[in-house]
Amino acid sequence: MTMQHPSPTASLLSHAMRDLRALIDLVAASDTSVLLTGPSGAGKEVVARAIHQASARMREQMVAVNCGAIPRDLLESEMFGHEKGSFTGALNQRRGRFEQAHRGSLFLDEIGDMPIDMQVKLLRVLEERRIERIGGTGTIAIDTRIICATHRHLPDRVRDGQFREDLWFRLAVMPIQVPSLKQRATDIPALIDHFLSHETRARPLFTPEALAVLMAHEWPGNVRELRNVVERATVLMGGRSVGADAAKAFLGTSLHFTAAAPSIDTAAAPAPTGPHADFDPLDLRAVMTDVERRHLIAALSSAQGVVADAARMVGLNRTTFLEKMRRHDIMRSDVAA
Repeated sequence: MTMQHPSPTASLLSHAMRDLRALIDLVAASDTSVLLTGPSGAGKEVVARAIHQASARMREQMVAVNCGAIPRDLLESEMFGHEKGSFTGALNQRRGRFEQAHRGSLFLDEIGDMPIDMQVKLLRVLEERRIERIGGTGTIAIDTRIICATHRHLPDRVRDGQFREDLWFRLAVMPIQVPSLKQRATDIPALIDHFLSHETRARPLFTPEALAVLMAHEWPGNVRELRNVVERATVLMGGRSVGADAAKAFLGTSLHFTAAAPSIDTAAAPAPTGPHADFDPLDLRAVMTDVERRHLIAALSSAQGVVADAARMVGLNRTTFLEKMRRHDIMRSDVAA
């Protein structure tokens, strides 16, 4: 089976991602345990789902568990389930994640944060392929493909006594490194296309200049950060073009548009006070007004002051474009000059 390409631009993916796609196809054909490594936000869960969807288990569900997000005292119940009355609050029998993923795949995210005592129990399940609910008197056979992920360097965790070496070897039968977005910046146009392909709202158009800005960014938040940028552009720009200045602004954690150009300028924004002082202020109406004005001016400049041509560039009729020019106090002579 092969992984479905998310968009027409998928053929332009980087060598790293083409190699990763080929590896996904190979790994999906077996039930081998997989350990995905890479920085936070790089898309490890996306890879896990691609492996599941390309496998013979695709008709069953992939169940995801974040091992670092579930409280320690609840993790065993989450993983293996419990019988009614087995502890205070166990009002009903509950199937754990292993049972839910029977004949499917179980994705254990942030496996490097799993407590040591739980690692022992997980190793036993992986070896015996049987689980026992809390409070249960018998074991239950499970047929589950295990895919794990971590942003941590597990050999260091093993050396520090925070991760069992035998479990590490058991999970890392097929280790796959998911590269950071910085390492595959040429994938950004295809990723944007992929995100927007699922969008029901008016989709913004990222200009070549905007893409150049994004491809030069460091991307500390990886693919998750890029998804946020696309979401901001969709909310603030709608179906219009995103230029270089707007792309720079959308890369910030706080958006502030100055009179000269949209930019990342948190220092110029008024300091918030009160119970929500930690929240970055964003006047959406002012942002949209400023962005629209600059968009009209840029279109007029590109069209050398010809309103009909500028209107076509932004998908408006000439009358509407002229009305917006009057509203924003834009003169053709000023633009042409």
